[in-house]
Amino acid sequence: MTNQDLITGTDGKKRCFWCGNDPLYIRYHDEEWGRPVHDDIRLFEKLCLEGFQAGLSWITILRKRENFRAAFENFDFYKVAKFDNNNIEELLANPGIIRHRGKIEATINNAARAIELIEEYKSLKGYIETFTPKENITPSTRKDIPSQTKESQALSKDLKKRGWRFVGPTTCYAFMQAMGLVNDHIQGCDCLSKQA
Repeated sequence: MTNQDLITGTDGKKRCFWCGNDPLYIRYHDEEWGRPVHDDIRLFEKLCLEGFQAGLSWITILRKRENFRAAFENFDFYKVAKFDNNNIEELLANPGIIRHRGKIEATINNAARAIELIEEYKSLKGYIETFTPKENITPSTRKDIPSQTKESQALSKDLKKRGWRFVGPTTCYAFMQAMGLVNDHIQGCDCLSKQA
């Protein structure tokens, strides 16, 4: 029986349906998505980019990621927290990123909030891990993958309470998938055996 939610690449590897045949997407699927991230800068980047993705496709963000990194000081939250109105206007004029004022301002705001979290929890990773699900069931099909969970709802609620923006429960769940807090590679995906 064939799982319609897996695709076989030209290299013979089985992958989750969503990465298609775009080399950039395949590399992201194979090397990043669902793999644990321990570096606070990369965690902040992933959360910010998930916020920028709201209403857009992930491949759009992925294609602009290097531009985002250049525009936001490689997502060093200590630097981003110091951005001012001049920086905002420069970012709004930057065709290499998503020029959405609310999302840009949220990223700057969230940088300051990230620093506050680190002061309290010693690291973003330490804070985020407090929302680790008790179990992670490997999905059999795409229908088994939720858009949000009680853990992503709790993370979203707590972040918002702390003043973060563009961190709804769906965004938080996508972030949890991207940074490996949950692993939603579908059963039969070659990446599962590599991550076991």
